[in-house]
Amino acid sequence: MLILLPPSEGKTGRSRGRAVDFSTLSFPELNPIREQVLETLAKVSASSDAYDVLDVGASLQAEVDRNTRWRTEPAVPVSELYSGVLYDALGYASMSAGTKRRAGSRLLVVSAAWGVLRPADRVPPYRLSMGTTLPGHGPLASVWRDPLAAALSESGGVIVDCRSSTYVAAWRPSGDQAAKWVSVNVVRERDGVRTVVSHMAKHTRGLVARHLLESGKDPGTPKSLHKLVSERWNAELDRTGPGWTLTVVEHD
Repeated sequence: MLILLPPSEGKTGRSRGRAVDFSTLSFPELNPIREQVLETLAKVSASSDAYDVLDVGASLQAEVDRNTRWRTEPAVPVSELYSGVLYDALGYASMSAGTKRRAGSRLLVVSAAWGVLRPADRVPPYRLSMGTTLPGHGPLASVWRDPLAAALSESGGVIVDCRSSTYVAAWRPSGDQAAKWVSVNVVRERDGVRTVVSHMAKHTRGLVARHLLESGKDPGTPKSLHKLVSERWNAELDRTGPGWTLTVVEHD
């Protein structure tokens, strides 16, 4: 089983510590592209049109400036780097030692700057979205598409996808993998009417990811994944194109 998470805009930095060491990162075959993207990001972040290219406001100047220091900025474990609604619900810090071990091999964060990372990987905070078009590279989802397909091609078992559409664009499982690809959708139902609420969806996806890790089980099919999630939530499984959608229904 693999659980795919999006990154968060909020990231936790450190004032002291060692800089990133590419030789220690998971998926080392991605290192050349990682370095190219980060070098371009640093140049863009130091330019006069940085805010326009990165689609951020001037209030984020400190984060944009930090992009220029990625080689020397203290690196942070991915398990501590990301913050926000989904990661608060995931609650990595409060997991048992056994659950953390499972997370180490089953949890992947798809990143615009780093491609894909595991919880133990250590990288500096950055400000970059997968929806960005970097000069000389083009749309980042296109930059990462083939490298991620190659890096993740051997991944077996069910792929539980908690990413947003922006990050799904960087890698969609295909072939045999697509048959076990399950996107997690969350809706709120009130008086028979269903709506999508972004904040709640992120929170529930974090809880689903934690539930799967704490279960100690590795569902082999989308249907067995549905059964496992249904132990806690009202969930529906539907075939959608080459993959599946697991819809978690929250009731008011």
